[in-house]
Amino acid sequence: MKSLLILNGPNLNLLGTRQTDIYGKVSLADIEAMCVQKATVSGCKVICQQSNFEGELVEAIHAARNRHDGIILNAGAYTHTSVALMDAISSVELPVVELHLSNIHAREEFRHKSFIAPVAVGQICGFGPAGYGLAIEAMLSHLEQA
Repeated sequence: MKSLLILNGPNLNLLGTRQTDIYGKVSLADIEAMCVQKATVSGCKVICQQSNFEGELVEAIHAARNRHDGIILNAGAYTHTSVALMDAISSVELPVVELHLSNIHAREEFRHKSFIAPVAVGQICGFGPAGYGLAIEAMLSHLEQA
């Protein structure tokens, strides 16, 4: 059975209450429950983690090696600043799908640059919480082709 790490970065613990006009009213707990349900239907398992700390995210990526088959990463604001996350992804040699609730390309200019995109197999953005289900499908499709 395939195993996926769904890793969420800074401020995503505030989903449902934070800037609901951009991120919606669905909580991270609701998204995680949806991911578990989607994984069950898809015949895989998911482990969900969230941290507001860059180093903890790096450690989670490192720990995914030899434990998971792929990573779905919503790095939040670290997407646009973290060479450390990019290097961690490169180091573990696991496929990563970059995920964002909002369309980062339709927002502020600084959000258009992603340090994750060059080391990810793909990017899903702008579909809100539904993006997580899309990311699971995309990752499983990628793993089948690999």
